[in-house]
Amino acid sequence: SLGSFGNKFNCFKTLTHTFERRSLEVVSLDMRAAPAAGPHGKEHVMRVRHKRCAGLDVHKMMVVACALVGRQKVIQTFGTTTPDLLAMGDWLASLGVSHVAMESSGSYWKPVYNLLEGRFELLVVNAAHIKAIPGKKTDVADAEWIADLLRHGLLRASFIPGREQRDLRELTRHRTALVEKRAQAVNELQKHLESANIKLAGVATDITGVSATAMLREMLDKDRIDPAQVAQLAQRRLRSKIPELEKALQGELRPHLKLIIGQLLADIDLHERQIAELDGAILDRTRHDQGHIDRLD
Repeated sequence: SLGSFGNKFNCFKTLTHTFERRSLEVVSLDMRAAPAAGPHGKEHVMRVRHKRCAGLDVHKMMVVACALVGRQKVIQTFGTTTPDLLAMGDWLASLGVSHVAMESSGSYWKPVYNLLEGRFELLVVNAAHIKAIPGKKTDVADAEWIADLLRHGLLRASFIPGREQRDLRELTRHRTALVEKRAQAVNELQKHLESANIKLAGVATDITGVSATAMLREMLDKDRIDPAQVAQLAQRRLRSKIPELEKALQGELRPHLKLIIGQLLADIDLHERQIAELDGAILDRTRHDQGHIDRLD
């Protein structure tokens, strides 16, 4: 009938439009995926920025180096000892390499950078940046991929300060670590004093001060503790609080707590001496910049 024919025609028209739309989508996708053509119908070729360069894949015990020299690709593996890294530098220099790139993963790159610095133009690149660049094939080694990206100028180098500033940074970071360790030891000391019900922190502002430390060491040295005698070790303004100290020092300092507290006091003393030594080293290295530092203050 006419009605059934009309329904069939509408179905056919809908299918036709759907097919045409999908065909157009496929064509448009293919056009987007196709490489751009140059003015003469030729595909664009990525420009080579560095004709002699190398990529390094740095590990704990080895470094895989890929050198790109013209159309030649040379790959060699080296150890991470100082003689091995120096030999790698000589090998790269023999190939006429001018630029070298490596990832900044972990701290393994630092000795490589230190030993190659001054011989090549070095780039330390964030690993996340390298992974974010599309195009790497699964069968391409990391060193080859880094070298290829470097060759075409696709790597963004991280800022690496000069040798003197890097040395100073290591000193200040180590000092920060020591300050944190000392603070942890002080917190541990307070916790164990509370376990012994010694309320020294409630009277003395600083349980690692001269007076508090003297009192604690006196308590560690005695088998029988006389709070009144120990409180007499207070100095300066703390002497006005001797009655409160006598009450605060009455606790149960068992042998295992004496051992722990003694070790914590030794740790705190060690950290303080180490921090003072670092302060001297940092001051020596920043003495010529003291004028700039004073302006910051």
